[in-house]
Amino acid sequence: QVQLVESGGGLVQTGGSLRLSCAASGRTFSNYAMAWFRQAPAKEREFVARINWSSGYTNYADSVKGRFTISRDNAKNTVYLQMNSLKPEDTAVYYCAASLIYRSIYDYWGQGTQVTVSS
Repeated sequence: QVQLVESGGGLVQTGGSLRLSCAASGRTFSNYAMAWFRQAPAKEREFVARINWSSGYTNYADSVKGRFTISRDNAKNTVYLQMNSLKPEDTAVYYCAASLIYRSIYDYWGQGTQVTVSS
């Protein structure tokens, strides 16, 4: 059974930092890309960042480029999202997701972790 478990969310002031973790289990993810999405209240879910598990290739939403960094630890089967220079508009529930590298449909999702940035 595939599981993606996020952690690391919390309350932080504007300009602060948080690191989110996504622990993946239940299958081999070498042919997968892992991504972070977020959803703020009354807003659509939006893409944040993505990393190919095997190559390490990354891409980011324009709104987080230069502030957020996605990375992975193959030995721990964990993906991270380092978030710096946080802004109130980054407040959302952050979700980890997995898709096959050549697809844009995400097959697996975590339960989400809340990030709140106070002004």
